[in-house]
Amino acid sequence: MTKEELELILNEHRLWLKSEGGRRADLRYADLQGANLDFSCWPLWCGSLGVKLDKKQKRQLLYHVLSVCPEYRTATLLKEANKFHRIPEVPKLEIIKKGGK
Repeated sequence: MTKEELELILNEHRLWLKSEGGRRADLRYADLQGANLDFSCWPLWCGSLGVKLDKKQKRQLLYHVLSVCPEYRTATLLKEANKFHRIPEVPKLEIIKKGGK
């Protein structure tokens, strides 16, 4: 996809958001490798499945998932999540022991 094609899709999406015609953007299978996702919003719908991410982005998403789903924390997942580029700004995640936090 060229920059011009992406701009066209985004312009159509802006119109759709304002109920002024256009159409909803469908960026399934988008290659987001190298994109800065800091302070962005990740869509939790099936259209976001299949995107291509780099390790930095995967670690960022994994950190956020494990921060809200501590029951999924394993040593292997924590090792990757704690390589999140915002550490030491945010605390490292740890395995939560039963009966504690």
